[in-house]
Amino acid sequence: MEFITLIFIGLGLAMDAFAVSMSNGISIKNFSVKHSIRQGFYFGGFQCIMPLLGWFLGTNIRQYIEVFDHWIAFILLSIIGVNMIKECFCEDIENCEIYYIDKKTMIMQSIATSIDALAVGISIAILDVNIIYASSIIGIIAFIFSFFGGIIGNSIGSILNKKAQIIGGVILIIIGIKILIEHTIFNFT
Repeated sequence: MEFITLIFIGLGLAMDAFAVSMSNGISIKNFSVKHSIRQGFYFGGFQCIMPLLGWFLGTNIRQYIEVFDHWIAFILLSIIGVNMIKECFCEDIENCEIYYIDKKTMIMQSIATSIDALAVGISIAILDVNIIYASSIIGIIAFIFSFFGGIIGNSIGSILNKKAQIIGGVILIIIGIKILIEHTIFNFT
């Protein structure tokens, strides 16, 4: 597989992580470069690990993974999004602001945005491509997109102010719905 092809695969896989990173940047009060680096490592790390896992699982279970991967992404992103929106309507507005996304939430977001990379890893195994090389490129691209997604989201979030967390939650739900529609109605894998 050519380098340029791997770049395009990495770009395609990084789009959901970019959107979720923007949502985080919008939602987190006092979002910083440290937050952006942290989420870059989570999203980039999972985008790197999932193709490796898919490659190791091999081609025998591909049809089983493709049957439910979109549902997992949809459910995880919807839960996170609904919780973000729900927190905005608590009575004590001071306690409603998000200052940090915990490890559990970052892992859920990372899994939800990288499940497609698992299927890509299975495809890479079929094509007999160097999986370490391919996974590294995919992970680096996801890191870069997640880092800048957070920065861009933060600049948008400061303009939106209090509505930012609601918008961030809605974005996560929309991404989950988009993944579900692509995989069920349009049958993209």
